[in-house]
Amino acid sequence: MDRDWAALPTEILNLVVGRLETPKEFSFVCRSWCSAAKGIQTHCAVTTTPMMLISSDAENDKWHLYNPVTDKVLKTQLSLGRQLFCGSSKGWLIVVDEKRVVSLINPFLFGVGGRRDHEKSIIRLPPLGPADLNRPPHRGDYFVYKATISEDPILNADNCIVMVMFANMYKLAFIRLNKDSNWTYVPETETVEQRRFFIAEVVTVEERFYLVDYFRQLYSLDVATQSVSPVKVVLGGFVVDDNYICKEYLVVCNEKTMLIVRRCMDHYDDHETKTKRFRVFELNISKGECTEKNTLGDVALFLGNNSSISVCASKSGYRANCIYFIHDHLVVEGGLGPSGAFDYGVYNVEEKRLLENPFHGDAGTLMSKTDVPPIWILPTYNL
Repeated sequence: MDRDWAALPTEILNLVVGRLETPKEFSFVCRSWCSAAKGIQTHCAVTTTPMMLISSDAENDKWHLYNPVTDKVLKTQLSLGRQLFCGSSKGWLIVVDEKRVVSLINPFLFGVGGRRDHEKSIIRLPPLGPADLNRPPHRGDYFVYKATISEDPILNADNCIVMVMFANMYKLAFIRLNKDSNWTYVPETETVEQRRFFIAEVVTVEERFYLVDYFRQLYSLDVATQSVSPVKVVLGGFVVDDNYICKEYLVVCNEKTMLIVRRCMDHYDDHETKTKRFRVFELNISKGECTEKNTLGDVALFLGNNSSISVCASKSGYRANCIYFIHDHLVVEGGLGPSGAFDYGVYNVEEKRLLENPFHGDAGTLMSKTDVPPIWILPTYNL
């Protein structure tokens, strides 16, 4: 006797969707199944966990999704072209082309039948300029060093600000969706100009942007007044690690707590470096304090070219007290070296050690062959 699978009760469909790794393929089957996936859209957004995007070889424009919790590369492949993403934030990828046009891409916005909703999934912004800014125009993908967004550009477009760090990492520009027709370029103060202001990371906390530079100084950016000012923080344990090449990341936990995570790297060979350890510092902006932390508790962090991600380990299936990191530095502007994206792993903060054999199997093979850095993404399925 034939069954009408499209007429299954909503309660049963909800149980099935709740057990799936992603609701996307489920929504393609028919309208009733798509409706069931839409019905738990908010739930999916909360429970979606960070995944890694890894490109195929240079002759293929496919990108693979890797889930470290299951240690599996998903069957889903995304056609995103062979390009360097300068950011990943709120489920959106940020890229700039050879004409310096910045675009936001959400590769997970699909409709019934599996067709990508191009109208909603790609948001093109005005080009960065002017033309004489320290970089040849044919290298647009390396012109923007890193980028982030403050809100989802579809769910909260009126409050979405796109921030980019560009031109040798010492210039900032932002644009407010639905409000600005052009980029606003943040003026450089005399102090910033003298130090060249090499920006490592920018995050938003309670409607303000904070940035840390390569001199380990913290700054606050007021978008309304377009002013950058030093943040007076007592850097208690924030000492220099002279024996390492260091890079800082800013991570926002629970929307209020801000961490500075230092990645310490050593020379791997004549041209490359490899991560040896991490140090974590908690910032208290209101008290002007900075304290080194020896534990993350029930938290896992994800560092890379993306906006840094913090998740509850017990709810997501990731290892508690650990930092998941991927290769985010280039040997030359042309891409990665012959070893591919080799500098990746999992670091246990409390035990102060790198875990053995992370991301093995198919993921390790893909990373050894890619010539562009992988990136973490927090998939959002706005079905």
